[in-house]
Order: sequence, then C-alpha cells, then structure tokens
Amino acid sequence: MPVHGTEFLVLILLAFIILGPKQLPEYAAKLARLVVRARRMANDAKVQLKEQMGPEYEDLDWRQYDPRQYDPRRIVKQALLEPLDDAFSTRDAFSVDDEPAATAEPRAGLAAPLATGTPWDRDAT
Repeated sequence: MPVHGTEFLVLILLAFIILGPKQLPEYAAKLARLVVRARRMANDAKVQLKEQMGPEYEDLDWRQYDPRQYDPRRIVKQALLEPLDDAFSTRDAFSVDDEPAATAEPRAGLAAPLATGTPWDRDAT
C-alpha cells in the first residue's frame, strides 16, 4: 500500500515530535542505509535466481505469483459471472449403478443402505 503525500507529511511530523530535532538526522540516515541494503539484497537474490534457473527464468509468468490476484472479492465475482453449464451434469460422477455397497450386506450397527448406497445409523438420528 503506497503512502500518499499527506500521509508522508504526517509521518515526518510524528518522527520529528517523537525523535526530536537532534536525533532525526541520525535515524533518517539509518533508515536510508537500511533501504539501500534491502534493495541490494533483493537485487542480488534476483541475479542469483536468474543464474541458477538459466534460460527458464525468462519464460516465467511473474503475474501468476502476484498476491494481489488473490483478492477474495474478485474471486467471488468471477465465480458468479461464470456460466453454470460446466457446474452441473446430467449424470453424477458417483451413481447407484457404480456403488458396490448397494448390493453388499449392511455392516453391524448400521441399517440397510438407502437407495443411494449411503449407510444410515438409526441411533444417530
């Protein structure tokens, strides 16, 4: 999340109040060194990854690794806008004809299987 102009000014003002005018330049320099070190480490990691992966590195689609694409609101919106033709089929993947338990004897403590082949425990209901 980027920091906008007014937010940045408020942060500077808070730092000035908390740290005071004497320590502010010292901490600003430390922050600058930290940012430079972090950028250098990220760049070194990128170069190392590029060397280790070789030509396959250029073929990577980096957009698939972007965490912003996993916004739950966008995922739900996409799911709601998709056509329902693929969601339902006329024949279930698991039917009574394929069920071997429909012809098997019921297990001890369970009632006979229902037409769908699902066992029913009368004591549980």
